[in-house]
Amino acid sequence: MATLTDAKRLVIKIGSALLVDRASGALRSDWLQGLAEDIAWLKSGGAEVVIVSSGSIALGRAVLGLPVGALALEQSQAAAAVGQIRLARAYEEALAPHAITTAQVLVTLEDSENRRRYLNSRNTLAQLLGLGVVPIVNENDTIATDEIRFGDNDRLAAQVAVTIGADQAVLLSDVDGFYTAAPSQDPAAKRFDVIAEITPEIEAMAGDAGSGLSKGGMKTKLMAAKTATGAGCALAITEGSPLRPLKALADGANATWFLPREDPQAARKRWIAAMKPRGSVRLDTGAVAALKQGRSLLPIGVTEVSGAFERGDPVEICGPDGAALGRGLTRYTSAEAGRIKGCQSRDIESVLGYPGRAALIHRDDMVL
Repeated sequence: MATLTDAKRLVIKIGSALLVDRASGALRSDWLQGLAEDIAWLKSGGAEVVIVSSGSIALGRAVLGLPVGALALEQSQAAAAVGQIRLARAYEEALAPHAITTAQVLVTLEDSENRRRYLNSRNTLAQLLGLGVVPIVNENDTIATDEIRFGDNDRLAAQVAVTIGADQAVLLSDVDGFYTAAPSQDPAAKRFDVIAEITPEIEAMAGDAGSGLSKGGMKTKLMAAKTATGAGCALAITEGSPLRPLKALADGANATWFLPREDPQAARKRWIAAMKPRGSVRLDTGAVAALKQGRSLLPIGVTEVSGAFERGDPVEICGPDGAALGRGLTRYTSAEAGRIKGCQSRDIESVLGYPGRAALIHRDDMVL
């Protein structure tokens, strides 16, 4: 069973109902300060933390005096624009006393469907985490063209977890786990401590209940769990109302843990291995030896580039005799790879005319 203190890379999803007072529309500062203590505690233990936070529309609608209840799309967009700046500032001010730097990252669900945008998001988040920053991720509601639903942030949190290769994700909710039925409607409903596999029977138990601020019900949370666990990330649903909800979870508070069948890196390797190559690169003997030692593929070790591929596409990795050694996701297009093959990494900028990445295929994006 997953233990929060074992997390190496953690995604925390926070709903509007936890962050914003329903009656006044004001930020719950005491709760946010407690969450900041939890984040500082987790980071002191070596965990990298990403926050996926709702709340911009809830904060903005109070400032603009918009009514409680469903808003027109234009009103939601306006409220998000006003509230997002307050949401980012609130996290910055809460985490600053703990010497934690924050960053605002606005994304959409569609970003994960566009390969180039997905890679850009992944690289940016990885760089921020490497610098010790806590990214605050939110859906870019100000440009949404479809109906805005707070429940999407459950799925967004899972997709962020997949994007960054997180090993754990926590959905802070208004319920303390996944039940056989809605506890408010069925007093006999029982909570699961652990779910090792999401079966059709489990899916049938999910309902649509949600609070007045957060519209995400158990169906969206179950979808999030399927996405996360499929990529090797354990996911917990737990009640977020305590002032230090993550510490409470680590101390044994009620929760449901959805377990993955493998770790994130193994899941990623399996995914890469199953992809159809768009081209190939042939290596010299020195590069082959380096890869077998667990190193990344540098341009200097490439002798030939075949096929037509874009950045992020899968390519076959071949030895000097053309025999397939494995597959990997390239960081350059076929045209760029053809120009820099055989080059030292320090010469990439002079050859291409712009800065590039040192590795043609990073070891994390490769399976042999």
